[in-house]
Amino acid sequence: MEDIKLKLKAAISEKFGINVEPNVTEAPKDFDADYSTNVAMQICKQAGKNPRQVAEEIVEALKGAGYDIEIAGPGFLNFKSSDDYFKTKIADFSSKFTENISHDEYSGQTVICEFSDPNPFKVLHVGHLYTSIVGDSISRIVEFAGGKVVRANFGGDVGLHVAKTLYAVRKNGVDTSNIETIAKCYVEGTRDYEEDEAAHEEITKLNKEIYEIAANGQDFNYDDAEKAEIAGLYWTGREVSYNYFKDFYARIGVKFDKYYPESTVASRGLHEVKEHVGSVYEESDGAIVYKGEKDGLHTRVFINKNGLPTYEAKDVGLIFTKYDDYEFDKSIVITGNDIIDYMKVVLTSISKYAPELVERTLHLTHGNVRLPGNEKMSSRKGNFLKAVDVLQAVNEALKKEHDSLDEKVSLGATKYAFLKYKVGGNIIFEPEESVKMTGNSGPYLQYSAVRASKIIGNLLKDGVKAAKDEWKLTDRERELIKKIIAYPDELSNVIRELSPNKLCTYLYELAQEFSRFYETTKVAGSEYEFERGQIVLAYLKVLTHGLMLLGIEVPERM
Repeated sequence: MEDIKLKLKAAISEKFGINVEPNVTEAPKDFDADYSTNVAMQICKQAGKNPRQVAEEIVEALKGAGYDIEIAGPGFLNFKSSDDYFKTKIADFSSKFTENISHDEYSGQTVICEFSDPNPFKVLHVGHLYTSIVGDSISRIVEFAGGKVVRANFGGDVGLHVAKTLYAVRKNGVDTSNIETIAKCYVEGTRDYEEDEAAHEEITKLNKEIYEIAANGQDFNYDDAEKAEIAGLYWTGREVSYNYFKDFYARIGVKFDKYYPESTVASRGLHEVKEHVGSVYEESDGAIVYKGEKDGLHTRVFINKNGLPTYEAKDVGLIFTKYDDYEFDKSIVITGNDIIDYMKVVLTSISKYAPELVERTLHLTHGNVRLPGNEKMSSRKGNFLKAVDVLQAVNEALKKEHDSLDEKVSLGATKYAFLKYKVGGNIIFEPEESVKMTGNSGPYLQYSAVRASKIIGNLLKDGVKAAKDEWKLTDRERELIKKIIAYPDELSNVIRELSPNKLCTYLYELAQEFSRFYETTKVAGSEYEFERGQIVLAYLKVLTHGLMLLGIEVPERM
């Protein structure tokens, strides 16, 4: 398809002096053609001729280009490639696979991908699982396109949620060595903060003390016994939280290069906001705010009346700290879509004094994930769906469906079920559907890869017959080859839009094409087993590579 686009563009430029990006698509299945274009209609006004005349002149200009070209209707051009073209293409594609699929859109660039962003002292919920999977896939896509990726994780190790939690921990004498116990205290502390005036005052005071404890560091010695107790609880709970995060990320095959606890960027945020009071931010009732109404946004507090940085100021500190650390060319921040307006205010305020940092920042947002029948979830109410519960639900569905449990298949099912949807909307996650071997699922693609691998193994085991010059392609062979060699073009779209869902769609369509080929075409033991084996090998390379970009491994057997 790319070859046709380039030749069309050159021919049209030479013939009509028009610079155009031709719209070329795969021809419908019932056409006796491989590709179609309406470029004659695209340029007819500029050319000053009717589409049919333009089409005829394009065909004349493309004589000898290696395609049979037919004009249809008012001026559509249908291209059909010869058998020799597809034979040469699939042989070259497979033998120089890495070279043929390479992309360099991010070559030489440092890209920070920030995602997951859980808060210590809380349990990971399904949203963290989702953004971890999406963020990892986007990171892999950018890395494949030549970028040097830093996977970053930003979390609130200071703030009211910590104070609420530690208030309930101290009130109940709770052991902070268990994350589940700590998280339950957050729910109780939130309730007390909202319903009990004395608790509200105590938590507000505790919040300020925790900022001081975090700033002093873990090795600081306190003369005051109460502060020493609070510091002990804080640092123990923080360490337990981060160990819990790392264990979970290892379980799902996601790694992070840099953790940014909020306490490490808060002072930078305070500095930047205070430096620009008057020109960007302003005082209001003892607090420092940004009045976003002048930008069509809303007002948000960046430093509260107690002099403490809010989430907003910490995000200001984060963007500057990330740039200080890595001098990023691009910063991709992936969050839930509930903070779209919040981030607009933060970034708009920064754009007034550091526009280059905002220009390099891309905020991607996703919707909520729920199991069928789930109400809207909230960690402060304690009714959220835990990440581990989702993984367990998939494990149970897999055992029920297939009477077996393979961690690679279970995790592949989960990841694919999230990634096949366009980032942005809400998702109803159905564990039973995610593990089915038929339909658009991770296990279906994994099984297809295992089946292709088995075919290659059988060919190698028995020895492959020599290639034959008289091989004439069947329709199924042509369609599969055409889909395989479209992979580089598909990758271009995936990289440009940072859209794992487009890769999922392509891989599913590719696997369907392979299934039709497999059902009608004998490979091992056939007269053309070398040629057909070459197609299967190219298919396997594409499928495993695409799954790798999704963070999905292929098991040895299924």
